[in-house]
Amino acid sequence: MKQLRIDLGERSYDILIGPGLLDQTGEEAGKRIPGRRAVVVTHPRIRQLYGTQVMYSLEQSGFETFCIEIPEGETSKTIKEAERVFDFLIDSQCNRRSILVALGGGVIGDLTGFVASTFMRGIPFIQIPTTLLSQVDSSVGGKTAVNHPKGKNLIGAFYQPRLVLIDTNSLTTLPEDEYRAGLAEVIKYGIIADPALFDFLIQNSEKILNRDETCLEHLIETSCSIKAQVVERDETESEYRMILNFGHTLGHAVEALTDYSKYKHGEAVAIGMVFAAKLSRESGLCSDKVVTQIKNLVAKMKLPADLPKLETRDLIEAMYLDKKAIEKKIKFVLVRGIGEIEFVDTISESLLQKVLEN
Repeated sequence: MKQLRIDLGERSYDILIGPGLLDQTGEEAGKRIPGRRAVVVTHPRIRQLYGTQVMYSLEQSGFETFCIEIPEGETSKTIKEAERVFDFLIDSQCNRRSILVALGGGVIGDLTGFVASTFMRGIPFIQIPTTLLSQVDSSVGGKTAVNHPKGKNLIGAFYQPRLVLIDTNSLTTLPEDEYRAGLAEVIKYGIIADPALFDFLIQNSEKILNRDETCLEHLIETSCSIKAQVVERDETESEYRMILNFGHTLGHAVEALTDYSKYKHGEAVAIGMVFAAKLSRESGLCSDKVVTQIKNLVAKMKLPADLPKLETRDLIEAMYLDKKAIEKKIKFVLVRGIGEIEFVDTISESLLQKVLEN
């Protein structure tokens, strides 16, 4: 087992990475949280795969354990589903000493964290991410949210988990499209902070696509380490943490305009990263070579690179709803070179239109 620490003072917590960790859920939770009532929030399919294992571990450590299922997909990350979890917690007589366990991917993690941040003004929760995307990105850092029909993650809070427990064995059952979607966030980390990681992805692409265990542990540990450093420096995204949104400004717009149903989050981010690279080139920040490097790696990992057929005006308006946009200025994370980024909020609509339409 590998252990990373996110140092946030009294909100600090551990990230545990390794095979077979689901069996240690109860033991590791019990070390950190005094409560003795646990509610597992998960999808039906994930419950079939891992629910019994996690709940048994919690029960063996003295937790009275309950479970609520949320339908799969980004369309379930809503206020309506959050309200259903609130009702379940109230009906189960949960209190401030109860804990929530997010067992699943990014949707489950974000939704559970949002509920934990608001139920009785905040109760403890732990993240048990079962997708590559959630293991390398969304489970770490304390961003919790639900979507609004007009934009992604517009309703939420910064609320840190007490523990992130990453069982790498869970990736063996991950559908192929979900697995590739997670690789988009790993590519992102290479672009924004780690040229060595970017090169590792290029050199080991075949092994990675075949889910080589050694490669995966390296990708997860490196990605979590990069994110931990960013979150420690800027927990609530006042400035520097925006670096993690490379590719997300357009990606979120694409998701919203396709009703959160056509693209996996990582697929939309892949499209957004190629767009951001092209926008960087047209802004004079990077060379053609950088754009080609990014586009080629996205393609190598079998991720989409091209924009869907959406109206340019609709995409621009959706980007104005991005949480980083202030007073009709969209703040983009752009790239100068692999491992070097720049924040820019002076992109004209005419330049946006040019890049979107070419």
